[in-house]
Amino acid sequence: MYAYAFLEDFVLLYPVYALLFADTGLSPAAISSLFVIWSLTSFTLELPSGLWADLFSRRLLLVASPLLAGAGFGLWAFSPSYPAFAAGFVLWGAGSALRSGTMQALVYEGLERVGATGAYARLIGRSEAVSLLAVVVASAVASPVLAAGGYRALGAASVAACVACAVAGWFLPESKGPGEGEDEPSLKAVVRQGWAQVRREPAVRWALVLVMVLEGVTALDEYVPLLVESTGAAAASVPLLVMVVTAGDAVGGWLAGRGVRWLAPVLAVGAVCLAAGSLSGRPGGLVLVAAAFGVFRWAMAAADARLQDRIGDGARATVTSVAGFGSETVAVLVYAGYALGSRWAGAGVLMGAASVPYVAVALVLAVCARRGRVHREM
Repeated sequence: MYAYAFLEDFVLLYPVYALLFADTGLSPAAISSLFVIWSLTSFTLELPSGLWADLFSRRLLLVASPLLAGAGFGLWAFSPSYPAFAAGFVLWGAGSALRSGTMQALVYEGLERVGATGAYARLIGRSEAVSLLAVVVASAVASPVLAAGGYRALGAASVAACVACAVAGWFLPESKGPGEGEDEPSLKAVVRQGWAQVRREPAVRWALVLVMVLEGVTALDEYVPLLVESTGAAAASVPLLVMVVTAGDAVGGWLAGRGVRWLAPVLAVGAVCLAAGSLSGRPGGLVLVAAAFGVFRWAMAAADARLQDRIGDGARATVTSVAGFGSETVAVLVYAGYALGSRWAGAGVLMGAASVPYVAVALVLAVCARRGRVHREM
């Protein structure tokens, strides 16, 4: 699982693909349109991919996911043009959708078979930490590879990493398939079971909302470089300071599964750290921002585990994909809010404002816990 997580994000094109687009002659508007294509693909396939994961082999979907992404990266590197970039984003978006919900279901049900579901948050959190480490390593390696072989070398290395990831996926345990004497589930049955869980179970609905909000708002991490720049740091220092925040994020993932009973107060502390660090206007404040993102990563793993504990196996990937769809929706609203707010406020104020929804979630969790409802409804 950790090997899959590392190889999936050890993509040397990650830190420079926007530069590839620009160097090919694309305007900022054209580049933005590519991101729209990417988002639309993910949105369109998010829910169907969850159904596929509940109907067919989850392991095969996890094998196909990086192969689709790798095909897209190959198009970018060896046939750089707007149509190739657009096709690459469609392939990448499709691959991401296949993984979303599928990995969580596979891991949880594998742990369930051996009576170790309590380890889910720790495993998922640590796999996310490994993914972040892969991004850091890929960013460090990309520069000398780009200097030596250009974008084609980066593309070839990225495709190779995706193929290796698919191989690692093949060795993951299978978690889907009818038991002895059972029939294959139908599409209608899976949809009906997933809808019934969401409609009839308040605990599932609350857990879904918690995941959607925490993961959706944390999409603001895309603006961390702008926050770093707003502190007045030298241009050469920006990547290193961004890496500080990424390191904090990774530490939070590595610590996932510990102290989850303190979710509400720790989440509130993380929100305070985000606000204080963002509004400080100084590079030193990024240490607080790093701590905040570590808390959020830890909280997301706890929320994901809470959701998995409440979902039935028959539609586990489907319901998890609903959470992913909702998170993407919240993320789009966050991006729109940031774009609108940027007309009046700087990066520090906008990032600091993101602490508000985290405080709200912490307050709701605290109130429910005080009423003795947290274990029953959330």
